[in-house]
Amino acid sequence: MEAIQVNRFGGPDVLVLTELPDPVPGPGQIAIDVTHAAVGLVDVYLRQGLYKDREGLPQPPYVPGLEVAGTVRALGDGVTGFAVGEKVVALPGDATGGYAPVYIAHGADVVSIEGYGIDPALAAAVIPNAIMAHAALTGAARFSAGESILVHGALGAFAATFPGIARQLGASRVVGTVRGARMGMAGATKLPYDTVVSSEQLPDALAGEKFDVIVDPVGGAVRTQSLDLLAPSGRLLLVGNASGDWEHRIDGNRLWYGNLTVTGFNAGGYLPVHPEAIRPGAEAALKAAADGLADTEIETLPLADAATAHERLENHSAGGRIVLTP
Repeated sequence: MEAIQVNRFGGPDVLVLTELPDPVPGPGQIAIDVTHAAVGLVDVYLRQGLYKDREGLPQPPYVPGLEVAGTVRALGDGVTGFAVGEKVVALPGDATGGYAPVYIAHGADVVSIEGYGIDPALAAAVIPNAIMAHAALTGAARFSAGESILVHGALGAFAATFPGIARQLGASRVVGTVRGARMGMAGATKLPYDTVVSSEQLPDALAGEKFDVIVDPVGGAVRTQSLDLLAPSGRLLLVGNASGDWEHRIDGNRLWYGNLTVTGFNAGGYLPVHPEAIRPGAEAALKAAADGLADTEIETLPLADAATAHERLENHSAGGRIVLTP
């Protein structure tokens, strides 16, 4: 098969189309014929070598890609509940393997989308992230019906799945923020926000409104500013660092004095410890997608254009999710 491989850490040019043998599922695994592979910022960070010293994360040579949709190609020994040809999506595994025609997933990380009428490009783009959003809100943030939520980077790959899940959980109000340059896109979004405001006009754009939960995939100055936007006993949920500000710190005394909670959510660490979160998350994610609560913008590119996809994520010119087709 022809797959994209990273042979060394570096810029987008290290993404090279390479001939590799078709992988075969082992015990407990499922082989998937990939129709769509989503491209995410974590793919970019891994390729850049940002996490090169962290145990368990990929080292060159490796095939990047975490989120795929396709059909079941073959079942490894011991796998039940799936049939060859069944439409499925796979949750992120070890952060490798997605940019290829054939993907190997652990059976527990595969979710059937058969019968839901969900476009496979949308499935790859939103279902895995929506499952993680459900786990983050119900587990890490302890979100309850009637609470309000603010989502920074509202149109981003992960952030865009929070409003639909929050609606399912009974949110009283769902507000998003984006950079000023993206306000035009925000005005056209089908995502179920009550309103989207410019992060560059905070806090004035919110006219004193406070939130029970704030989802922050951005970091940096936005993270500090979020502390002033939390309601009493509010929770700040950290789910990423798109700003690239890795030196940012939060004043613990502000948390103490304001009765605030800051909690991190890293799906790669959370879901293996809380596998019980996958099934309810999958049910919520599939319903959100089927009900039109996760209709994010999607652009499809050929697998060979993976470097272009990475470039567009790096220069912030992607209007929504980019999905590769082998």
